[in-house]
Amino acid sequence: MDKIRIGILGYGNLGKGVECAVKQNEDMEVAAIYTRRDPASITPLTEGVKVCHVDELETPQDIDVLILCGGSATDLPEQTPKYAKMYNVIDSFDNHSKIPEHFAAVEAAAKEGGKMAFISFGWDPGLFSLARVIMTAALPKGENYTFWGKGVSQGHSDAIRRIEGVKDARQYTIPVEKALDAVRAGENPELTTREKHTRECFVVAEEGADLDKIKNEIVTMPAYFADYDTTVHFITEEEMKAEHSGLPHGGFVIRAGKTGWEEENNSICEFKLSLDSNPEFTSSVIVAYARAVHRMAAEGQIGCKTIFDVPISYAFPQTAEEMRKHLL
Repeated sequence: MDKIRIGILGYGNLGKGVECAVKQNEDMEVAAIYTRRDPASITPLTEGVKVCHVDELETPQDIDVLILCGGSATDLPEQTPKYAKMYNVIDSFDNHSKIPEHFAAVEAAAKEGGKMAFISFGWDPGLFSLARVIMTAALPKGENYTFWGKGVSQGHSDAIRRIEGVKDARQYTIPVEKALDAVRAGENPELTTREKHTRECFVVAEEGADLDKIKNEIVTMPAYFADYDTTVHFITEEEMKAEHSGLPHGGFVIRAGKTGWEEENNSICEFKLSLDSNPEFTSSVIVAYARAVHRMAAEGQIGCKTIFDVPISYAFPQTAEEMRKHLL
């Protein structure tokens, strides 16, 4: 069996997660890792895999799918359209409000290059998106609710670390139990941002830093913390390393809907994730759908796709017959 040859662009938490996920899929192999850093500074987990500078992607590489592991703020808006002209690609672009414009840019690039491109794969957007669509289709009379956490928000943690006097920080997003209970009870509450989630921050301050000033800058930060009930804890470097070194996350998608002629009965659908490692699970979803990229490209399909456009059988390693026998 010819294995699907995966290229990994970016070797941070997500890139390493992709490498781990490929190891669990017998029909795939890591062909190469591409980095903006000095390739000699990277030691892959996969024995014998080559590490190349990103510039080598400018000339055709022997890969079937290039998995883009950069950030959504600045990396993917530039990288995905660029490489979609040259390779079959998949990314995890997660800036929800900008997905339509990202899709348009990647669609144009992939069609120009005659390639297949998938965007915004992971768990939200991704599996949560699919759950919202399925639940809404089944229960047209109802409301969707999405709760994230308890888990580390990498973007919010980084925002704290940029404050003067902060040496390190972790920020946890936590669903409000009262709000969750009301949704699960079928009450269909109208919830504000503050009523759905709280934020808990653990901060290592520089020696001599003004702790009150740091705390005030955190809790009043627009778009990050100002709209939430936020708690700030100052801890030592040792406590940070011992208690907050992981990247757990998860959450819930819940649809509270009505059935019956008079809509007299409640139906609650819930999809839940509880993850020890956010990047490793995200990577696992991406790798499964990299298989779908390869299969659709082999059929001659081109352009851009989201999770809404891809039959689940394309992502599954076994045949349709095996799926019907064991999973239907």
